[in-house]
Amino acid sequence: MPYAHTMQITGLRSPHDKVNGLVYFGRMVDKIRLHSKGELPADYQANLGEGFDKVCVNFLGIAYSALVERAIAGGTDEELLEWCMANGKRRDEFDIAIWGEYLRKRGWNDVASERLAERKAEYHCTDRADIQTFFDFIDFDEGRK
Repeated sequence: MPYAHTMQITGLRSPHDKVNGLVYFGRMVDKIRLHSKGELPADYQANLGEGFDKVCVNFLGIAYSALVERAIAGGTDEELLEWCMANGKRRDEFDIAIWGEYLRKRGWNDVASERLAERKAEYHCTDRADIQTFFDFIDFDEGRK
């Protein structure tokens, strides 16, 4: 059976991509920007502010709605991250490194492993041993892997 996955979405980065060392943040901002322009696919809209978005804003100590408002107002990724740090929790390089390692390994031998296995089954890719984390799955789903 062929793999069931979507095509890559122009303007949406991999969760592995970093902004000032922070994984996922750029992707979250991309989704906010795409949604504000009406360019985010419907499949993505129900989870805005949930899942990894929620984990990321909680790590930064800000409300998702506040980040949406600030991102729509404009600015570079780096400026938005600095705004988050100034208005939420200032995170140092050590915090960012530890959090990034935790997030990029989500689904690999942890409480999320069962859910990852379910997603792989839904997408008919259980034979893909290279998909070991949710970041890997996202990259597969969007045609980067």
